[in-house]
Amino acid sequence: MADLSQARVLMIAADGFETVELFEPKKALEDAGATVTLASIKRDPIQGMKGDINKAETATPDLTLEEVDTGDYDALVLPGGVANPDKLRLEERVLEIVEDFMDDDKIVAAICHAPWVLAEAEVIDGRRLTGYPSIRTDLENAGGDVVDEEVVIDGNLITSRNPDDIPAFNKAIIDALSQMATEEA
Repeated sequence: MADLSQARVLMIAADGFETVELFEPKKALEDAGATVTLASIKRDPIQGMKGDINKAETATPDLTLEEVDTGDYDALVLPGGVANPDKLRLEERVLEIVEDFMDDDKIVAAICHAPWVLAEAEVIDGRRLTGYPSIRTDLENAGGDVVDEEVVIDGNLITSRNPDDIPAFNKAIIDALSQMATEEA
């Protein structure tokens, strides 16, 4: 595996994030050497959930959305949970950040309900992707070619369906960052 010590990853989440979909990718990326920064609407701790029902761990953001400079990052990771992406897709700054990453052909990875944010940002028309079953019609209505696979890679876009897919999701992100590091070396 390439050295990811130069890789900088932005994660965006809000209250209602699925804890394993934030903490497991964050740990995997950090274990691979990447620097991971968490941004949210405010700097106050955000409430994680387990199975969208039970409160779980919180996470303290490093930055607010307004403090994010997309030029500082190589990849964007969006964890799911139902409430989290539903809140984020109403934030204009989140949509701008997603559009910037997609326009710059940087890695954008979204799992579970997080592809809702991609649909709202209007960046999935003609793209192959997956997501949680209950949002697939929304993704199709936004022009996505939706499939039922544990991880779907379409150029710079990486998507997965649910927490069971986290190992494949993490591997796809790390592989994409490794490939980027190799190309830049």
